[in-house]
Amino acid sequence: MKFCCVAFSTLIAVVFANPDPGCSISITTASGTGVKPGPYCSWDLIFEDNFNFLNFETWEHENTLSGGGNWEFQWYQNNRSNSYCENGIFYIRPTLLADDTGEAFLSSGTLNIHGGEPADQCTNPSQWGCERTGTTTNLINPIKSARVRTVNSFNFKYGTMEVRARIPTGDWLWPAVWLLPKRQVYGTWPASGEIDLLESRGNLDYRRSDGVHIGNEQFGSTLHFGPTPALNAWETTSAYKNTEPGQGWNTGFHNYQLTWTPEYIRFSVDNQVLRQIDAGTGFWNRGNFGITAPGTENPWIHGTRMAPFDQEFYIIMNLAVGGTNGYFPDVPPATNANRGKPWSNTSPTAARDFWNGRNNWLPTWRMTENRGKDSSLQIDHVRVWAL
Repeated sequence: MKFCCVAFSTLIAVVFANPDPGCSISITTASGTGVKPGPYCSWDLIFEDNFNFLNFETWEHENTLSGGGNWEFQWYQNNRSNSYCENGIFYIRPTLLADDTGEAFLSSGTLNIHGGEPADQCTNPSQWGCERTGTTTNLINPIKSARVRTVNSFNFKYGTMEVRARIPTGDWLWPAVWLLPKRQVYGTWPASGEIDLLESRGNLDYRRSDGVHIGNEQFGSTLHFGPTPALNAWETTSAYKNTEPGQGWNTGFHNYQLTWTPEYIRFSVDNQVLRQIDAGTGFWNRGNFGITAPGTENPWIHGTRMAPFDQEFYIIMNLAVGGTNGYFPDVPPATNANRGKPWSNTSPTAARDFWNGRNNWLPTWRMTENRGKDSSLQIDHVRVWAL
């Protein structure tokens, strides 16, 4: 009897929420302060931002010096010099901290961003993310930028997402559009997953040792998943696409697309499939963790075969700069035209080395031209449809 009552209640709810007999009920779920309650019909537009203005109810700015967990060189903050809307485009723009504080502050000042008001509070304290003191060998993050997220306003599970974007031009710029889980249902990163729709590098002529362009003529998509950070099988899901020479992703807007179902995740660009990752027998087997890490617990044993990608995720957009995690391979063996790379990924003074090399990388940002828009991550729209 209990089962019958539950089924009847669910049926009544669906009938009242979807009076249109032509509606095919979607399995998509969504939550957040800006979400219209479901259930939804297939292909309902459940999220849209065309950036006619910067909606602070939708996009929360992060405020942190933590460097994205990769010892990146930027301070993410809420400032209209670094994030703004103009003519229907959302810009995330890098600027120099020394322009505000003077260069001496980088090596001798203290930057405390704990904040007193809710909107001013530090959002990530990890890796000295809320307060740093500069020294001659360990500079305060020399770049200001922005990272925004929908963690409070919009989270969804399953659907089709499209971001129309133009990546920035400039050495060591790292634009990203990605998703993280609303809840750490399966544990801390990467056990609960990460979906990277778009990552790229702004470098004009950055090449691997085999000559492949890995700068602004290439972008990549991938999934991060694994029981621990050391056991992250992202390489089994990665896909990359290069433009024709001289026609980088920075030369115009493109539609970066995600299709997310209980059976697969598909990455596309301009309606051309980049890669489809099938759930198969589950991501534990895809990562081969039972063989590579015998004795390790499977965090997804109680989830579906799509776990950890069977929970609601939120959207993040940011422009990072540099870092030491290897996303920017060292030069050599890579090459970066005749400008080299000013820091090594193993250097204990990476931020200082990066800053001291600015005479080579700063001109590529074209900050004095067109208000630095070329060095900005530009977003035309973000849309999500129910399956």
